[in-house]
Amino acid sequence: MTSRIAALAIDSIEPHMIARFWCSVLDWRILEAVDDGVSIAPRDRDWPTIDIFGVPERKSLKNRLHLDLRADGSSTAGELQRLLDLGAVHVDVGQGPEVTWVVLADPEGNEFCLLSRTVQELAGP
Repeated sequence: MTSRIAALAIDSIEPHMIARFWCSVLDWRILEAVDDGVSIAPRDRDWPTIDIFGVPERKSLKNRLHLDLRADGSSTAGELQRLLDLGAVHVDVGQGPEVTWVVLADPEGNEFCLLSRTVQELAGP
């Protein structure tokens, strides 16, 4: 037997706003919403989910865990612009100029990366 990831948790000052951001980024849906939290999930299955829960304090240090994304159905440059249009911002976490990914943050400062190769490039010819 093994374990399976059921959910990834994100702390947030405004969980509903962060849930809307990630639903737009991933084309996911809200699975459940209560006053202090929201669970979102892929449209075609219920898990793993991302659970966003309210906390009183703002993020203050670099994330110890983050998401890595790949463009799917568009170029990496096009996806980067889409993410920025949704409210993501560029951040510097000490990455050098030689890295092949872009480090971004959601509207509350939670870092994530956009990798250089698209889903289609990984699939090959």
